[in-house]
Amino acid sequence: MPSEMNSPSPVPVRPLIDLNADPFDLFGQWYKAAEKSEVNDPSAMAVATATKDGLPSVRILLLKAWDKRGFVFYTNADSLKGRELAENPQASLLFYWKSQRQQVRITGPVEPVSAEQADAYFASRSRASRLGALASLQSHPLEERSVFEQRYQEVEGRFEGVEAIPRPVIWKGYRVLPATMEFWQERPHRLHDRAQWSRPAGVAQQTPWSVTRLYP
Repeated sequence: MPSEMNSPSPVPVRPLIDLNADPFDLFGQWYKAAEKSEVNDPSAMAVATATKDGLPSVRILLLKAWDKRGFVFYTNADSLKGRELAENPQASLLFYWKSQRQQVRITGPVEPVSAEQADAYFASRSRASRLGALASLQSHPLEERSVFEQRYQEVEGRFEGVEAIPRPVIWKGYRVLPATMEFWQERPHRLHDRAQWSRPAGVAQQTPWSVTRLYP
């Protein structure tokens, strides 16, 4: 019999998801709660991309901005995900906040953010992170760790005393434009609550959503 310390906490009984809510407003409410409840990185999300032939890949990234246009992350455009997005500009995001037993799935087409927005975010990163972005050939084979460390030292020396480190052209931001937003929350006895907002990809932001509650 498990000890009381190791026993799982009771599943909270929350109100059902409000189908009349705006999905972005609902995401904002859940995200704000996650910022208070998650010990590490409430902005962490799984980002799935695929080749033009449909072979998927997924990894954890951090959400860096969001509004009613979409959800933004950054990467090297020559990384695996960058190359996949170039040939198949679609993505799926998954936020899972274990502490509050909720998750959100988002799917839709992807567009690049403006150079100005990418520049502003790049400038907000720590100096070491900016230098690392210049030194890393993201997703490409690395013979030895020492090779990367040497590249970093070379970049560090090149920009010694320079604060305004330029954003590499290959380092870009991507915005996922939601065609579907699905909300899930745990309920007792696995009788979970799910609801999905959907609309055709690429339509105007004013286009009404179609809302459906889903079986768990």
